[in-house]
Amino acid sequence: MKTIFLFLTTGFEEIEALATVDILRRATLTVKTVSITGERTVTGSHGVPVIADLMFEEVDFDAAQMLVLPGGTPTYKDHDGLRSEVLAFYEKGGKVAAICASPMVFGVLGILKGRPATCYPGFEKYLEGAILQTDKAVIIDDNIMTGRGPGLTIDFALAIVEVLAGKAKRGEVAGQLLVN
Repeated sequence: MKTIFLFLTTGFEEIEALATVDILRRATLTVKTVSITGERTVTGSHGVPVIADLMFEEVDFDAAQMLVLPGGTPTYKDHDGLRSEVLAFYEKGGKVAAICASPMVFGVLGILKGRPATCYPGFEKYLEGAILQTDKAVIIDDNIMTGRGPGLTIDFALAIVEVLAGKAKRGEVAGQLLVN
C-alpha cells in the first residue's frame, strides 16, 4: 500500500501538519508522520508535542505515494537525509508537497527552477529560480505542490486529496468540513 509521509521536526507548524494529516485520513488516504529529530515525540512551534508514527530511519521510501513538508521552521533544509530522499523521490517522478517556509527545501534542491511556486512571505528569496506566485494559496506544477501558509492549510490538504484521490473525493471531504 502506498503511503504519504509527512515529516516533523522541532518547531513544525502544528496547523499545517496536523490539519493536513486529519484531512488526508478523512479522505481514507494512508498517511504516516515521520520524526526527523531522532526522538519519537516532536514539539511544534507552539509547544504542542506530537508522537510521530515513524522515525526517519524506518521510512520505506519505495512505498511512498507523496512526501509532505509542513512549515513553521526553516530547519527542514538542514536535514541531509531528508534533502537527499526528497530529491531522489522527485527525480523518480514522485510527488512532493511543501507549505509555508518548507518550499525553501525545494528551492535549495534546485527543483523549482522555471516553475511556479508560493511560500510564506519572507521566504521567497530561498525559492531559487522559481516563478513566484505568492498571491496563490496552493500551486501544483507537475509533481510539485507548494502552499502559502497556515491559514491556507485546508486548501493545501484538499489539493493533495484531489491530486491523489480525485475531484469527487476532494468534494466529499470538503463537504464534511463545511468548506465551499
